[in-house]
Amino acid sequence: MTNETDGRDPDATVPNDPSRRDFVALSAAAGLVAAAGAAGAAERPVVATEVEIRTADGVCDAVFIHPASGRHPGVLVWPDAFGLRPAFRELGQRLAAQGYAVLVPNPFYRSARAPLFTDVPAFKFQDPADRARLDQLIGSMHQPGVAATDSRAYIGFLDAQQSVRKASRIGVQGYCMGGALAVASAAAVPERVGAGASFHGGGLVTDKSDSPHLLAPKIRAHMYFAIAASDDARQPDAKDKLRQAFAAARVPAQIEVYAGTRHGWCVPDMPLQPDGTPTYNKPDAERAWGRLLALYKSALA
Repeated sequence: MTNETDGRDPDATVPNDPSRRDFVALSAAAGLVAAAGAAGAAERPVVATEVEIRTADGVCDAVFIHPASGRHPGVLVWPDAFGLRPAFRELGQRLAAQGYAVLVPNPFYRSARAPLFTDVPAFKFQDPADRARLDQLIGSMHQPGVAATDSRAYIGFLDAQQSVRKASRIGVQGYCMGGALAVASAAAVPERVGAGASFHGGGLVTDKSDSPHLLAPKIRAHMYFAIAASDDARQPDAKDKLRQAFAAARVPAQIEVYAGTRHGWCVPDMPLQPDGTPTYNKPDAERAWGRLLALYKSALA
């Protein structure tokens, strides 16, 4: 993390910005959530079901995971570029155990059913064939209207489930490629999405007219952006543009750079770095998880 005790990047918030108070509250709540430990989650059994969701472009395969009893806030989880696989099924189960009804779709259903990658740790970013396949899949999600259309279908599915509490707003979260998709979801269904989170999100700020950060005026959710230090080094002005866009739209947003982390640090099965060091960083991944739970606890009640 950074050199501050709460892990906050001092450049990520403005001293007189009202969202700073929200960030402090979120940090404190995250500490309380972490202190509760995993015991509470283990006490809540969950049910996982393979489902199919009809969209404008076909049928999406997905997993829907929720507590075995009761009604709970719905959450849409956008996977990273490697798609729906065991790592994200486990993430969905962990989140459901905290009291949420979780949908994890296969974002690439237009190409094939999940999993599209069966050995993510062995993926080689330096291999031209591997990289070309990944770029093609990512590109398919950047087609105009795809993210918004799919988001409406997925959130509509959640709202139709008996285990989802309709009085609560929906949460959306995304990883890597999914970060931008989470922003798109919050903008596509603003009346339902109450909280959104991006973890090492890719392409959040571009120079194009459809850059995700420009969707801020359409969003009514409380947003959290957890940025990898490696991403911040490559695009140091992105966090500032994100902050400015959401402040101008008067949308509460916390932006945090996790010092020393690599793009993908929150996902356990990410490939090693070219130098052989791990991408996954468990201590910071757990800290980001605490931020997420604190956000949902405050915004999805």
